[in-house]
Amino acid sequence: MLLSNRAVFASSDLDEVRDEVAKVFCPHRLDLAGDAALLAAQFNSVQLGSVRISYLDYGADVHIEPGDLDTFFLAMIPLTGRSLIRAGDKEIVSTPSLASLPSPTRHLDMRWAAGCPQLLIKFERTALERALEQLLGEPLDEPIIFGLGVDMTLGWTRSWRGMADLLVREAEHDDGLTAQPLAVAHLENAMMSLLLTSQPSNYLERLTAPRPPALPKVVRRAMEFIEGHAHLPLTTSDVAAAVAVSSRSLQEGFRAHLGLTPMAHLRSVRLVRVHEELAVADPARATVTTVAARWGFLHQGRFAAMYRERFGQQPSETLRRGSASGG
Repeated sequence: MLLSNRAVFASSDLDEVRDEVAKVFCPHRLDLAGDAALLAAQFNSVQLGSVRISYLDYGADVHIEPGDLDTFFLAMIPLTGRSLIRAGDKEIVSTPSLASLPSPTRHLDMRWAAGCPQLLIKFERTALERALEQLLGEPLDEPIIFGLGVDMTLGWTRSWRGMADLLVREAEHDDGLTAQPLAVAHLENAMMSLLLTSQPSNYLERLTAPRPPALPKVVRRAMEFIEGHAHLPLTTSDVAAAVAVSSRSLQEGFRAHLGLTPMAHLRSVRLVRVHEELAVADPARATVTTVAARWGFLHQGRFAAMYRERFGQQPSETLRRGSASGG
C-alpha cells in the first residue's frame, strides 16, 4: 500500500466511500459490480503544489461514472489487475503497463475489477493549460485532449513514473523533500512538461514543430532573470514569460548561443549558491542534504558529482573547510 501515512479513509460502506472520494475529486456514481462482501476501500492522498498523488483500492468490482472531470486531468496507473476505461468515444483496458489519462471534457465511465489498486495523479486543469500556453507562447484555441492510453513501457513514461514514485516515497516522510518548495515545484513542473511534450494529444504536433531561436540579447536577459530569481521555483516557462518569448524559442536560443538549456543554466546558478551557503554554514546546524534540497537538488548522488566537477571537492569538504576558516 502506498502513502500509508497519508490515509484519508478506510471503509466498507459504499455511501461513505463514494462521499469521501468525491470530496477529493468530484461527485460521481459508484455502484458495486460484484460481490458486495469484497468492498474494503482504502484511500490515501497528499496534495503537492497543483498536483495530488493518491492511492485508491476499492477491493471489490466497482462501476464508477464521474461524467466530465471538468476541472482536472487524472492519470490512473493500476498497480495490479485491470480496469475498463471509457472516455468519450474511446475505450481501453488499463493494466500496469497501460495507464489511462482521460481528458476533462470527455465523459468518463469506468469499471475497476477487484484487486486493482491504482496510483492516481491529479493535475489541475488550469495549471496544465497554463503550462501548455507557456510552452506554445500563445493562448489555447481548444481544450487539451490527450490520447486515452499511456504506454508505461516507453522511455519517457518510465522517467515520468520515476518522478511520481519519488514524490510518493518522499511524501511518506514528513521531513522528506516534499517539505522543500523548490523540490516539489521542480518535480511538479517536470511531470507536466514531460506529459505535454511526450503523450499524444491535439497539441503535440504544434509543440514539437521547429521554432526560431531567441536572439542573443533575449538570452542575456533570460540569464539575468534566472540569476536574480534562482531561489524561486522557476520553470523554463516562467523565464520565457519574463522575457516575452515562447518556451520553445527560449530553449532553442539557449542551445544555439550557449550550448545548454535554461534549466541547465539555472542548475549552474543554484550550484554556486549551494557552494556559497556551505562555505559559511555551521556544520553543527546545517547538512549538505538540507542545503542542496533547499536549492532544488533532489538526487544526492548526481548533485555530489556535479559539485565535484564544478568545485573540485566534495560538498561536505566545503562545509568543513568553511567552518574551520571561521566562515
